[in-house]
Amino acid sequence: MSLAPFRTGAVAIVGRPNVGKSTLLNHLVGAHVAITSRKPQTTRHRLLGIHTDDRSQVLFVDTPGFQTQHRNELNRTMNRTVSLVAAEVDAALLVIDAAGWDPRDDPVLALLPAKLPVILALNKVDKMRDKALVATTLVDANRRRDFAALVPVSASKGTQLKALMGEIRKLLPEAPAIYPPDEITDRPERFLAAELVRERIFRLLGDELPYAIAVDVEKFEIEGNLRRIAATIYVDRPGHKAIVIGEKGATLKRIGTEARHAMEALFGSKVFLETHVRVKSGWADNDAALKLLGYR
Repeated sequence: MSLAPFRTGAVAIVGRPNVGKSTLLNHLVGAHVAITSRKPQTTRHRLLGIHTDDRSQVLFVDTPGFQTQHRNELNRTMNRTVSLVAAEVDAALLVIDAAGWDPRDDPVLALLPAKLPVILALNKVDKMRDKALVATTLVDANRRRDFAALVPVSASKGTQLKALMGEIRKLLPEAPAIYPPDEITDRPERFLAAELVRERIFRLLGDELPYAIAVDVEKFEIEGNLRRIAATIYVDRPGHKAIVIGEKGATLKRIGTEARHAMEALFGSKVFLETHVRVKSGWADNDAALKLLGYR
């Protein structure tokens, strides 16, 4: 049994789009609580992932990638989320690509308060053939801020995550755990179900269409070991609806089947999932629609 004092604190995971923040969160928590895809800007909400061990409880706050494009009200809301979270945590974990510091990393770094301890995680080291470039990136990054630690990691492979956790633990205050040890997120299952449907849309559809789509779970009922879920997929245009449904409903069926399997794995139960598609033009710039869909 550890004699070290127990530590509990909040750590924001920040970075530009598509650097692997959500994949890193899932590995640190040990469960698929944050959706992922190869497309940037998959994350839209603040999401709390909880890691508890015998020495600490870390409340990881996953944030949307700081966005300088797609300047609609949805993206402005997401950028405000990044700024607010950075001001409310005990430390931050800035994730960049191990291949080198990118000019798009600069505005993210600028968001972090000067007194906030920041750990730099250089992600995707498993994809770096020339390891000398990782060292060059470390030296370059270290000129930009006095980081509390610099840790090369691979979120997808789990490389160096124990070392990363050790550095994070040093920055947390001595305090008892806030959540029970088996809690992995503060988000309800209804929210997670909507996100898993949206994840399949990001993975299965084209490059642009997923950004014009939102998901709302209108029914979530638990009957013993069965969850009955009805999800509505909102699209911006009638033409988008046809694409989501696909020929003879094939695309929508695949979205539903894959989302259901992901829900069953996360919830540990059988899931009956219904999916519908509706047109809500201009939802990403509509304040009422953003509130309905949980972005406000």
